[in-house]
Amino acid sequence: MVLQRPQAKAELIDGQDIDWHEAMATAEPADCVPVKGTDPLYVLYTSGTTGKPKGVQRDNGGHAVALKYSMKAIYDMNPGEVFWAASDVGWVVGHSYIVYAPLLAGCTTVVYEGKPVRTPDAGAFWRVCADYGVKALFAAPTAFRAIKKEDSDAVEFGKYDTSALKTIFMAGERLDPPTYDWTVEKTGKPVVDHWWQTESGWAICGNLMGIEPKPTKPGSSTLPIPGYNIQILDPEGNPLPPGEQGSIAIKLPLPPSCLATVWGDFERFRTGYLTEAPGFYTTGDGGYMDEEGYVFIMGRTDDVINVAGHRLSTGEMEEIVAAHPAVAECAVIGVNDPLKGQAPIGLVLLKEGVETEEEVLEKELIAMVRKEIGPIACFNRAIVVQRLPKTRSGKILRKLLRQIADGKEYTVPSTIDDPASLSEIEEIMNLQGLVTKA
Repeated sequence: MVLQRPQAKAELIDGQDIDWHEAMATAEPADCVPVKGTDPLYVLYTSGTTGKPKGVQRDNGGHAVALKYSMKAIYDMNPGEVFWAASDVGWVVGHSYIVYAPLLAGCTTVVYEGKPVRTPDAGAFWRVCADYGVKALFAAPTAFRAIKKEDSDAVEFGKYDTSALKTIFMAGERLDPPTYDWTVEKTGKPVVDHWWQTESGWAICGNLMGIEPKPTKPGSSTLPIPGYNIQILDPEGNPLPPGEQGSIAIKLPLPPSCLATVWGDFERFRTGYLTEAPGFYTTGDGGYMDEEGYVFIMGRTDDVINVAGHRLSTGEMEEIVAAHPAVAECAVIGVNDPLKGQAPIGLVLLKEGVETEEEVLEKELIAMVRKEIGPIACFNRAIVVQRLPKTRSGKILRKLLRQIADGKEYTVPSTIDDPASLSEIEEIMNLQGLVTKA
C-alpha cells in the first residue's frame, strides 16, 4: 500500500500495489477480529547486518503483556503522558513503541517524520519535545551522535523548553560512553541505555525507571529485565565469571514477546539461535557482566578480532577513538593481515567545523589506543571518512566494511540508508592501500 507524495511519485504495479487515497475512498468500516494469544501478530525482518534478513514472527498475547508491563516498569509512563520513540514505524522500535506499547498503556504517542538534524536543524528533537510536552524520548545513539556532530555545544538545545522531558532512552546499537557523557552533560537529563533486539521485541537489559532506578554506568545497559536469565558463555558454552568477555546468551525458556519462530523456516530459527549453546538462546552479541550483575554489550560476536592469537574487542577500541575531542563517530573493523591474522583499522567522522591534519589525528588516536589497551592491539591505521554505511535504523554495517577491506564480493542489503556511501568508502580504502585482494 503506497501513500503517494507529490515530490516523488512511485510507479505502481497493477495487481500488486494499492494507492492509499484510492483505497480509502471506497473503504468500509471493519469490526475488530478476535484472535488467539498465540496467533501471529506480524512478521518483521531483521535489519540484515548478519546477511540474509530473517522474518521474526511475533505473537499477539505475549507481546501485548510485555509491552504493557514495560511502559511503566522501564519507561515510567502513566496513562495520559506523552511518549516519543523517534524511530521508523517499519523497524521493531517503531512497531513496539510508536504503535503498540504507548496505546496499550493509554499514552499519547508521537509519530515523527524527519531526522535529528537538517530537518531543518540539530534542534529538531528538542523542538518536538517542547511542542508536545514529551516525557520520555527514545532514539538510537546514532541520532545523538548526529546532533553532537552538528551542534557540539548544544546551542539548539538551549532554545527550547524541555522541562517536561524527564528521561532520554537509547537503544538499537551500542551506546558508547562519549555519546552518553555528552548527552548527559548538555541536556542535564538522565540517559538510560537499554539493550534489545528485533527478536525480543522489548528490552532484554535496562534500568527499571518505573520501579527502582539503579545508578547508571557508562557503557552498560544496566541489569537484565525480569524474565530474562542472562549468562555470558565461552566458545564451548560454559558460563564465564564476572569481568570476562564472551557470548551473551539467554537461558530458556524465553519470556513473553520474544520471537516464536522465523517465518516459514523453523529449522533456521533452531539452527540460528538455539543450537550454538543447548538450553540457551544465543543473541549474537558479545560482552560481559560485572560483579554487580551490570551487563556491558561490546558489539556483535563477529566484531571480536583475533590479532596474533589475542582476541580483542573492536567495541573497546571504538570507545577509545570516540573519546578524542575531534571525533564525532567512528567504526573499528578487523581486516586480513598476512602476519597477525587480523589487524584493526579505524574509520573516523569528524565533528562539524573541526579542522585537523589527518596524519596528526591518526598518530593521536594510535597513541590513545596504545595507552589504554597496549601495543598488543596493533591499532596502526585511522582514516577520516565523510560518512559510514548504515541501516536505516542507524546500525553501522561493519560486516560490509570488512568485506570491502578484504576485497570480497558483497551484497548491498535492502536495509541500507545510503548505498552511495559504499562506493565512497571503497574508493577511500583503495586510495589508502587498505583493500587486500581476496
